Amino acid sequence: MSVTFEAAAPKRSSLERRRVIISAIGWGLCGFAFLLVAVPLLDLVLTIVIKGASAFSITLFTTSSNGVKGGLLAAIVGTAVLSLGSLVFAVPIGVGAGLYLSEYGQNRLGSVIRFLSDTLTGMPSVVLGYFSYITMVIGFGWQFSALAGSITLAIMIVPYLARITELSLQRVPVAMREAAFALGAQERTVAFRVVLSAGLPGVITGVLLGLAISVGETAPLIYTAGWSNYVWNGKFIHQPIGYLTYVIWTFIDQPYKSAHALAFAAALLVMLVVLAINIGVRIVLRPKV
Repeated sequence: MSVTFEAAAPKRSSLERRRVIISAIGWGLCGFAFLLVAVPLLDLVLTIVIKGASAFSITLFTTSSNGVKGGLLAAIVGTAVLSLGSLVFAVPIGVGAGLYLSEYGQNRLGSVIRFLSDTLTGMPSVVLGYFSYITMVIGFGWQFSALAGSITLAIMIVPYLARITELSLQRVPVAMREAAFALGAQERTVAFRVVLSAGLPGVITGVLLGLAISVGETAPLIYTAGWSNYVWNGKFIHQPIGYLTYVIWTFIDQPYKSAHALAFAAALLVMLVVLAINIGVRIVLRPKV
């Protein structure tokens, strides 16, 4: 004869019941907040992908825009010129500043540079574009040009690149520096061949993030690069240049289907470029097995 005993579930106290109710309410609010962010974002991405992909064609990449028709060749080439040009100016200055802050920046000058970098990071891009318009487009007489746009984007990228480089190089163990000095290496050799080499993945990450910033900017380029329907002819000054974000910002307001198609196609291209850059960042930061 077997006897079975059923364990009675312990009764929860009032404090436990209150905690369970509060926890359920908290998780419900978190889920609702997530939906508020995820649903519009998903709708935006799907809209851009569907409408942008439907506008893709061979002529989109081989012809330039003519009014509100044509392709995006001039804008694609212009975006590449402006973004790569900004890196030419920003990488030496930003990486050099980050290296100085990491190795020799524990003084008043380093504090000033960090403060200025943080201030410049928080400055609205349109203000920076207006400053560049006053100084370069009008003051220097460059007019709307690729050089003015590239320098403006570089000014935006430098503080991000400097701080990311500083944080990356600070993670290099002090023992590596001490070992290099013990072997008779000079400070310059330690800084460039030991510290910078060890922190190179972080530096590359900063460069890629700066590239993503430059690809997605519009406001400063309106004041400095202007707009052109023609493919860049190699002139750095006295010649406006096209770029993808201008197409997105301007063409979507036009009452023509062809203009909307170009705007969505440009938006999809920018989104794919930024996605590729972020994937590149993850590949660079992936732990080596």
